[in-house]
Amino acid sequence: MKIRNIAIIAHVDHGKTTLVDELLKQSGSFRENQRVAERVMDSNDLEKERGITILAKATSVEWKGVRINIVDTPGHADFGGEVERILSMVDGAIVLVDASEGPMPQTKFVVGKALKVGLRPIVAINKIDRPDGRHQEVINEVFDLFANLDATDEQLDFPILYGSGRDGWMNFNPEGPKDQGLAPLLDLVLSHVPEPTVEEGPFRMIGTILEANPFLGRIITGRIASGSVKPNQAVKVLGQDGRLIEQGRISKILAFRGIERQPIEEAHAGDIVAIAGLSKGTVADTFCDPVVTEAMKAQPIDPPTVTMSFIVNDSPLAGTEGDKVTSRVIRDRLFKEAEGNVALKIEEAEGKDSFYVSGRGELQLAVLIETMRREGFELAVSRPRVVMHKDENGTLLEPIEEVVIDVDEEYSGVVVQKMSERKAEMVELRPSGGNRLRLRFYAPTRGLIGYQSELLTDTRGTAVMNRLFHDYQPYKGAIGGRINGVLLSNAAGEAVAYAMFNLEDRGPMIIEPGEKVYQGMIIGIHSRDNDLEVNVLKGKQLTNIRAAGKDEAVKLTPPIRMTLDRALSWIQDDELVEVTPKSIRLRKMYLDPNERKRFEKQKLAVA
Repeated sequence: MKIRNIAIIAHVDHGKTTLVDELLKQSGSFRENQRVAERVMDSNDLEKERGITILAKATSVEWKGVRINIVDTPGHADFGGEVERILSMVDGAIVLVDASEGPMPQTKFVVGKALKVGLRPIVAINKIDRPDGRHQEVINEVFDLFANLDATDEQLDFPILYGSGRDGWMNFNPEGPKDQGLAPLLDLVLSHVPEPTVEEGPFRMIGTILEANPFLGRIITGRIASGSVKPNQAVKVLGQDGRLIEQGRISKILAFRGIERQPIEEAHAGDIVAIAGLSKGTVADTFCDPVVTEAMKAQPIDPPTVTMSFIVNDSPLAGTEGDKVTSRVIRDRLFKEAEGNVALKIEEAEGKDSFYVSGRGELQLAVLIETMRREGFELAVSRPRVVMHKDENGTLLEPIEEVVIDVDEEYSGVVVQKMSERKAEMVELRPSGGNRLRLRFYAPTRGLIGYQSELLTDTRGTAVMNRLFHDYQPYKGAIGGRINGVLLSNAAGEAVAYAMFNLEDRGPMIIEPGEKVYQGMIIGIHSRDNDLEVNVLKGKQLTNIRAAGKDEAVKLTPPIRMTLDRALSWIQDDELVEVTPKSIRLRKMYLDPNERKRFEKQKLAVA
């Protein structure tokens, strides 16, 4: 059977996964009476909850006797490591753009990579039925974007389709007809995307997606570059530097058929398949016939920009809610994650009880922490820090991001002011329709940590921020941090409502009555800039005097709930987030007040 391999590229929430749902339905991949979940490609619980694609996944549809392998790619820059590998598997790309928002930073990031490897894109303007749609301007923006990314004349001559992935239609005309469904898109894929190039020689394949299966062990997905492969065939694995990693036999070959993976007896060059049976081979390694001596070249991966410390939980409540608490178990889990996720970098600290985990952004690291806590892990994590570099002249360089903020005109002033406080440089301001402005900045990554929640507060939840790594530039100087101090518990026990009621004028609480607390744990936000130790365990004194007003019911202001993402961006350098399967607590790094004072003295002496 003839084959086409395509990737779907789009910004977060522009409708990639919904479009794949419709392609699977209309190509007959599902039975008529089959119950199918919405956004079927978002198979991970976290993906369904957050509404974003985190892991790249492959599927396939059959159309007019041709098998079209489709790779659904993440739309968020933090998961860009997935995208960079995937592009080496495909020969074409559908660039999906929102008819109102136009091409956003993440689209630019992935399209730039796709153009560099020579893919000829198909542009699909999605959500054409939006009342604020402006498809003609969006097409001009897409053309300008391609031109800025040094696209060739052939790549600039891209076909354009209009439609709605949710309603299941695409056409060369914005008005339709809609009754053809997605047939025009599938026909265009057959005519515009070339057949996979097949090289001569024995079996060779680069691993692009790694996953663990409880029955089959490690499963590696990739595109076969040359030759063919059968179950029980002897193969070897070569690293990027050409060294032999392991030799073994393939136990099973799985091909993508709709949303199912079916075992097949032979796979040929050009097809995207998953193989099982090898225990050490990983992403970017070459899986090949024993006669092959040279490794294939893999796509380079951008370096990580943010790092965090993952520390063994040493709080007084350690081990009460999770069952995976030791450094050995945490170490094994982190190194296993780094095998499949090439954008992550793990280093052990000298004390062996903490690990430095570096990634593309705090969202990527927050997703890893959330996954681990759901698996039963307990750990403490530090505030994200940016990864600095030095050039050959010894100049300190820091990562700079391109930030695009869409905001209502009335709130643009406060956004510009807050971004300038964070050492951001504004490069563009233009109207984007409907009394909204699009602001574009170049801002240091460390200034953006924790800004998302502040931006939503400043703009009454109406602003949309998108970020993308731009480059490394000289250090921009000190950036002011959090202006409020914290309220700390001075003893261990259970929080009492009466004590919390009397502390309300000191600042808002972040815990509920009855919650377990310990010395050094953060229980609230101080209304001033210093930290304050308070007694949250003090109950009401019981006497035999019954005076008027003594027995009033305590009415507490609801606490501020700290989600994992918000906690990571809110804490300071001397604070930690304690993460367990049931709770997210905030605490000081040093729980004992005397140790904290010693630490402060040392810091001042160094400064």
